[in-house]
Amino acid sequence: MSNTILRVGSVTFVFALWWGFSILNQHMKFFPPAMIPSPPEVIEAGWGIRDKVPSDVLISLIRVFEGFVIAAVLGIFLGCLSGTSRVAENLIDPVLEILRPIPPLAFLPIFIIWFGLGELSKVLMIAFASFFIIYVNTYQGVRYADPLLMRAARSLGAKKRASFFTIGLPSAMPEIFTGLRLGAGMAFFVLVAAELLAADNGMGFRIQEARWQFRVDRMFFGAALIGVVGFVLLGALRRLEIRLLAWKPSRDEAR
Repeated sequence: MSNTILRVGSVTFVFALWWGFSILNQHMKFFPPAMIPSPPEVIEAGWGIRDKVPSDVLISLIRVFEGFVIAAVLGIFLGCLSGTSRVAENLIDPVLEILRPIPPLAFLPIFIIWFGLGELSKVLMIAFASFFIIYVNTYQGVRYADPLLMRAARSLGAKKRASFFTIGLPSAMPEIFTGLRLGAGMAFFVLVAAELLAADNGMGFRIQEARWQFRVDRMFFGAALIGVVGFVLLGALRRLEIRLLAWKPSRDEAR
């Protein structure tokens, strides 16, 4: 209960700080008042486009889901492959290590040229950006699974594949889920960038539309909407992690 109070209190404090500064700015004119809208003004701006919000959220979620699934499947598969095979690691890892430091958004114009302005370029861009985070975390989890347990299983007659699925993969699941949550956050980041540049719908496009109209209040609403949707989805992924990894002791249990 105390954790919930602290979490709600921290959000409430930031919300109150924003509201207070917007009121102060209206009187002191640090910035033009239209540049720092108050929370009620942002809510009112969102109410003005309420008929567009459900479709924008649905379209953006479909893009995120499709790209994230592609990234998760490839990232977990290649991460497990590199983590269990030296040959695969030497073939796969150098190429990915060259590509990984390059900001994903640097490839966005290339993806648009290759795949056009349709859905494919956005989905593949999301998959590309999320893939590396998931791959690295999966590789680390599998590569550094408890060697004592692995050797014990092999000494008891377990095959390499059986020891991987019974010990290696389960022990790597916390790192894999960390990669999935970070990858999901990256998916939303790239989604907004892709929709800002090459879309005529979605949550990111609605922010771009507000910029064209110089509606800062709607821009704030769009950003807040993305934050809320991302918070709910990441929370759901966290709940799934807790349920699937119920066997893993948490820090709270150790206190």
